Amino acid sequence: MLPALTMSALLILTSCGGGLGRDQAGAGPACQGEPPAGSIATVAPDANADPTASPTLTPRVTASYVVGAGDNLSISVYRAPELSVPGIPVRPDGRISMPLIPDIVAAGKTPSQLGKELEERLKEYVQDPIVTVMVTGFIGPFDRQVKVIGEATEPSAIPYRDGMTVLDVMIATKGLTKYASGNSAVIVRREGNKQVTIKLRLSDLIKDGDICQNVEMRAGDTIIIPQSWF
Repeated sequence: MLPALTMSALLILTSCGGGLGRDQAGAGPACQGEPPAGSIATVAPDANADPTASPTLTPRVTASYVVGAGDNLSISVYRAPELSVPGIPVRPDGRISMPLIPDIVAAGKTPSQLGKELEERLKEYVQDPIVTVMVTGFIGPFDRQVKVIGEATEPSAIPYRDGMTVLDVMIATKGLTKYASGNSAVIVRREGNKQVTIKLRLSDLIKDGDICQNVEMRAGDTIIIPQSWF
């Protein structure tokens, strides 16, 4: 009899359509929409490449974080503690207020960009100011959020992060309600001027461990979970 761990591994491989044997046969992705997270793309070898050279990987480029309405910031002014603000929320209009600077737009800027602008504004009052801006509470701009609506336990907007998958989103929203039709869920995604709908079998992912449904999210995606009719 196989150990429990081995049986679980076999079940996961079976749920993806046969595991290693399926990949070796060159079959397409098991899920509709995007390929499973962690899938490997094959690249034809360069005929002129040095066969003795070590393979190189292209690093993943991550965009700098952009401040959004609802974020919390900590602003420190070097050698001017009276001007520092340990905790300040970004208002719904995207602006913040601090001593000597009653109104400045923060949303849409990176922390370093906001710090440079604050330095320029403070030069009138402080000699050679040095401002550090840290984001202590993350929401991010609307186009960098992933939204979950419908029959999630806690429907919400979640800050997108690099490498986020459907399972990460469902953990953040505490899973499905008992009325959810999880296998009828969809991801609504904007691609240029088009709106794309990707079918998603959430019940299979959450209840049966079908990791083929754990597709990678993109900033701005919306997961819609309908209610079951019975």
